[in-house]
Amino acid sequence: MSPSIVRVALPVPLPQVFDYTAENISVGDLGRCVRVPFGRGEKTGLIVALPEVADLPVERLKPVIAIQRDAPALPADWLGMVEFAARYYQHPLGEVVAMALPPRLRKADAVAGAEADPLLDLTDAGREALLASKRESRALVLLRELAAQGPRRRSLLKAGEGAAPAVADALKRGWIAPGVPADPAAMAGAPTLTGEQEAALEILSGGFGRFQPFLLAGVTGSGKTEVYLRLVQQTIARGGQALILVPEIALTPQLEGRVAGRFPAARVVSLHSALAEGARSQGFVQAMEGRADIVLGTRLSVFTPLPRLGLIVVDEEHDASYKQHEGVRYNARDLAIWRARQRGVPIVLGSATPSLESWHAADTGRYRRVELASRAVAATLPKVRPVDIRREKLQNGVSEHLLRAIAARLERGEQSLVFLNRRGYAPVLSCPSCGWVSRCPHCTANMVLHLADKRLRCHHCSHEAGIPLACPDCGDQDIQPFGRGTQRLEETLGQRFPDARVLRVDRDAARTRSQWDALLDQIGRGDADILVGTQMMAKGHDFPRLTFVGVLNADSSLFAADFRAPERLFQQLMQVGGRAGRGELPGEVMIQTQYPDHPLYKCLEAHDFARYAALQLAERKQARFPPYAANALLFATAPEVAIAIDWLKEARALAAPLAQAFGVQVFDPVPMRMVRLARRERAQLLVEAAARPALQAFLTEWSRHLWGLRAPRELRWHLDVDPAEV
Repeated sequence: MSPSIVRVALPVPLPQVFDYTAENISVGDLGRCVRVPFGRGEKTGLIVALPEVADLPVERLKPVIAIQRDAPALPADWLGMVEFAARYYQHPLGEVVAMALPPRLRKADAVAGAEADPLLDLTDAGREALLASKRESRALVLLRELAAQGPRRRSLLKAGEGAAPAVADALKRGWIAPGVPADPAAMAGAPTLTGEQEAALEILSGGFGRFQPFLLAGVTGSGKTEVYLRLVQQTIARGGQALILVPEIALTPQLEGRVAGRFPAARVVSLHSALAEGARSQGFVQAMEGRADIVLGTRLSVFTPLPRLGLIVVDEEHDASYKQHEGVRYNARDLAIWRARQRGVPIVLGSATPSLESWHAADTGRYRRVELASRAVAATLPKVRPVDIRREKLQNGVSEHLLRAIAARLERGEQSLVFLNRRGYAPVLSCPSCGWVSRCPHCTANMVLHLADKRLRCHHCSHEAGIPLACPDCGDQDIQPFGRGTQRLEETLGQRFPDARVLRVDRDAARTRSQWDALLDQIGRGDADILVGTQMMAKGHDFPRLTFVGVLNADSSLFAADFRAPERLFQQLMQVGGRAGRGELPGEVMIQTQYPDHPLYKCLEAHDFARYAALQLAERKQARFPPYAANALLFATAPEVAIAIDWLKEARALAAPLAQAFGVQVFDPVPMRMVRLARRERAQLLVEAAARPALQAFLTEWSRHLWGLRAPRELRWHLDVDPAEV
């Protein structure tokens, strides 16, 4: 019997797939990982087809080295999704597959998928120990918890302080053991829904069993998460699996704990890039085998195979983190919508500040909009007040209005947050004598002064240097920090309020998961009076005693070159302002500005997202910006920008006849706003079309020509479809 042909997608920067031969191959091997010879070495890839005829003569094909048959083959719908992603985002299929699969699963000799979080219950011995107990211990607390609440997942039992040793001890003594599977849809501790939540849930529940995109637009604190959980319950009760996407890894543990606590018998799998390789592979396989009821994760989890998929939720759907900015430049929110359509299931896009693309889709009837206009717990939304600082003397960037507001909260024992989206001590170190500034030697950017670490640091390429004692150019020792970051703001507030506990919350203070969790615990316990935070504090956190938010340096994004900058500013300010007054205490937001009458601030004052969205969409329609057009960017990087520009000119020449045929406009190549990044210089070329189908047809044809276009060895290029920044 002659060997069969297998077509394999390999993780190489080439647009094609590769043919090999294999013995004893069957249709059941489609979607399995394989190890194959490639060049002078070996690579692992994925079988994507079993063609009858190869592109080359069979005698020239090399045989497959190994096929991974211990793990389930990836299903046909999953293959369809990665093929769509490769086609839409104009990226080699093998690299899309490599990105979508966990690292260990990509290896043709690695398998994972064992139960990692078993359901534990009291044994007869445990009940006897509970009755006979005379001395209090953590193990007895654990036994009482199980006796009162029934079987619980091991992860939940281990969540408390000092609980892990108690669980291990109880297992060793035979007091607890894997329990009988309970109803995964059983809910624990569910609060009573408000009237708005009930109405929203009724509408959203009507989408089960078919593709239906919903936009759940709810103000901050309106209880969107509770609506998600009720939909998840209904999904599990119907025998389905739920996929919940969140924008950032930092938000995953918080939501995971809430979901697991609400569904104690359900299998909850968390997937994101920060997980250990083994844990990610294990969760992926559990989901693929249908043993996970709920999958929770960041953008990468959109590629999780789910045979019983019944619901997709995209929380904070507007968030830019759903867009991948390197490698395969996909948007997880958009892929989630495509996947919901592919599988015929509802998808809920939730946000207090929806993206203008989603809002427009709801306006035109492609999505159904469901609104939550009131907070679920707090009586009112926080009062928003722009503070005119044009004629006010600032203290290191802080107005007297804001300082008095903080002082009032300190007197009442309440918490304040001062928001400044710029970490470090100062954005730049400069010399007043000669004008020297602390520029990064590898980027078109300044080195930020981090006084706490006594370092100058580039926030783009991570290059570091010590703080010079004198100006490197003229020798003047009077070099000065210019501007302010969170470290300098922390210092200023500490000097003004010496008895207050000032806590800085930014990426420098929370570099690890444990540091981040410790900061959140400290805030939650009330062990901080004034918080100094960046965008890390803008969403997903609920602190009942936080009643005041002050915003600094908001104006910097009002007139930025990127047409999406005002939209992001509005979203950011509404989100960070929404942290105030989420409990019983009323909240207030102060925004320092030199443009208090700007429409953006007026809409914020009125909490009127709909009005601001209408204003922005009218501007975009006039300028032919998305969602009224579709665009893509061709990027090129090289040691010198002239090399990148010259290659882009050749690419544009190839595009000219195609552009005319497809009705697409191709602009001239230009240097990027930040030309130099990590020792490489960058340029871009914008392509624009009135409709997405025309753009896709053009890109498919153009990219074939680009792969054949000769490029200097040092040049790198990539296409970015639906770019986040233009």
